[in-house]
Amino acid sequence: MTTFDIDAHAAAVTSLVRKASRRSLAWYRTAMTVDNKLAEGYDPVTEADRAVEDEIREGLERLFPDHAILGEERGLTGSGPYRWTIDPIDGTRAFVTGQPMWGTLVGLQAHGVPIAGWMHQPVLDETHVATPAGGRLLFGDPGPEGSGPRGASVPLRARDTTELGTAIMLCTHPEMFAPGPEAEAFARLDAAVRMTRYSGDCANYGLLAAGHVDLVVENGLAPYDIVPLIPIVEAAGAVITDLAGELPVDGGYVVAAATPELHAATLAVLA
Repeated sequence: MTTFDIDAHAAAVTSLVRKASRRSLAWYRTAMTVDNKLAEGYDPVTEADRAVEDEIREGLERLFPDHAILGEERGLTGSGPYRWTIDPIDGTRAFVTGQPMWGTLVGLQAHGVPIAGWMHQPVLDETHVATPAGGRLLFGDPGPEGSGPRGASVPLRARDTTELGTAIMLCTHPEMFAPGPEAEAFARLDAAVRMTRYSGDCANYGLLAAGHVDLVVENGLAPYDIVPLIPIVEAAGAVITDLAGELPVDGGYVVAAATPELHAATLAVLA
């Protein structure tokens, strides 16, 4: 089996992701052109999506010429046991409507298993990083004295909530769940938790990993939506699977919970 030490390259990847992601701010809250990728329905894409992905692709190709790269906008290039996954703007709907909860996702799989992930949110200038060495939340560049945690780095750590009745749940939108049994199961879960908040996209998983909420439940995700977030959630000590209890590397239904007990309780309700 080929071996590769991503921790030796983590700083270079972090710098690449942060720099490329911040490029999207040049389009944010401007009169940008928004295209629709679908013949039926609506899946927005902007020039910013393509520009950010291209910059990350070029950087990864320089750093790791033998690795495969899968991006939301440019597809799959290369092959081999190591595959990078890029979502240049996760939360494009939020991006084009001027909302702040969106970010850039980059993840690395080794032999199909997610081993490292990055999420940078340009509006907040916060970066979640997870590698085999652990997970950290980086609070942007150092700022003036008294400007808060700028420049700080703290470990990712999920909360210790075990009961649904005290859990705070996040979900990007309730329409992620098909009408009928699927929506009814989610409604049961919504009724069982203490509070549910909507919107957020990738930021929801960062809030879980940083210990601000307890549960994220979503459906209809693509691999590039979730593969980079799996190491971030796991580095915080939380649990993330699909409804069958497997890693959701193919996307689809995702249940991310702060503790194994809360995860099991959630799956029981959804079943």
